[in-house]
Amino acid sequence: MGYNTWNAYACNINETVVLQSAQLMKSLGLADVGYQYVGIDDCYSEKQRSSDGDIVASKERFPSGMKKVTDEIHSLGLKAGIYSDSGWFTCQLYPGSYGNEERDAKLFQEWGFDLLKYDNCAVPFDAVIKEGMVGKFTRMAKALAKAAKDAKKPQMLFSICQWGREEPWLWARRLGHSWRTTDDINPSWGSVTDLLNRNSFYAWASDFYGHNDMDMLEVGNGQLTYDEAKSHFTAWALMKSPLVIGTHLQGAIEETLEILKNKEIIAINQDPVVGTSITPFRWGVNRDWTWNWTHPAQYWSGKSQNGTVFMLLNTLDKPADMTFTLTESPWIRAGRQYTVRDLWTHTENGTAVRNFTAHAVPPHGVVALLLKDAGDEPEGTEPPCARPEWCMKEDGTRIDQ
Repeated sequence: MGYNTWNAYACNINETVVLQSAQLMKSLGLADVGYQYVGIDDCYSEKQRSSDGDIVASKERFPSGMKKVTDEIHSLGLKAGIYSDSGWFTCQLYPGSYGNEERDAKLFQEWGFDLLKYDNCAVPFDAVIKEGMVGKFTRMAKALAKAAKDAKKPQMLFSICQWGREEPWLWARRLGHSWRTTDDINPSWGSVTDLLNRNSFYAWASDFYGHNDMDMLEVGNGQLTYDEAKSHFTAWALMKSPLVIGTHLQGAIEETLEILKNKEIIAINQDPVVGTSITPFRWGVNRDWTWNWTHPAQYWSGKSQNGTVFMLLNTLDKPADMTFTLTESPWIRAGRQYTVRDLWTHTENGTAVRNFTAHAVPPHGVVALLLKDAGDEPEGTEPPCARPEWCMKEDGTRIDQ
């Protein structure tokens, strides 16, 4: 959890912007709910390395030097993130780290950074690199481990930003702590649903040892409505994506902060017992397992240390009632009833037996629920099986025929 400069500032960064963002994370209460990292993205350096071969912080943008910046971030009780690229250059054509992995990892460690976001631009020719995607990112993973060992300091978190190329959910956890699963997000509902659709097919890959990174949050940006921003934040959080703020904090309105500081949603994202993501149990508008970037899966569930989490996403352009049978989720026990906690209204909503309906979910809106086992369902509840398929009496009589 943290902040990154790119979505709000792109290349228009300097040490004032970075340190002001860090201070606002504290004063706005964002650090109190778990946002820790202050990430400096592309464009922080000079265009050329030094005569010794090192990356040089921009004398205009960061005149105090990077160590001074990280010291001030650390003095606020926060952590600092930096950016580089696995190719010849960064995506904005500043020096990349290809061929200088050990040098750059050592420098970033000396500068005092705690996290490296590592991009995928300016790829060397095949005859030069002679590596696939895995090998290219392995180079920096090894360099970061060596830098930490040599400095006798904790290893920097490694945020792999290769845009989902070559199925990183299969291999990237061996190298880093998170991996981008798609191309870049933008602040539109279509982008949110596109990324959600894509991630629905490999949501299983997130766990304590590594996370699908669905890209930075666009809460507070563009033309996202309040309900769309809530849906965006809920999906990213419950799917255990890193939560990285990307808006101008100085002008953040109360609705934006309310979304970003929802402690009950954040608690699921940061669950110390269960590291896995929610996954779809029914697509809703479409048949299950349908690829549809405008109408992704609507019904999701997952485990948490305190109960079963449900996310109901209304992908329609009009309000909708959304109903599900509890045992459609693999985490619900048959024959039991469950208390229902709404994680956005912060209210207890009675007890659910067999089914639950969320009424009038707003267009592009979301319902996030936490269900807790409340004992056996009432005696005599009918039909005898909530899910009728092959439901059978002891004498062999099938109920579903």
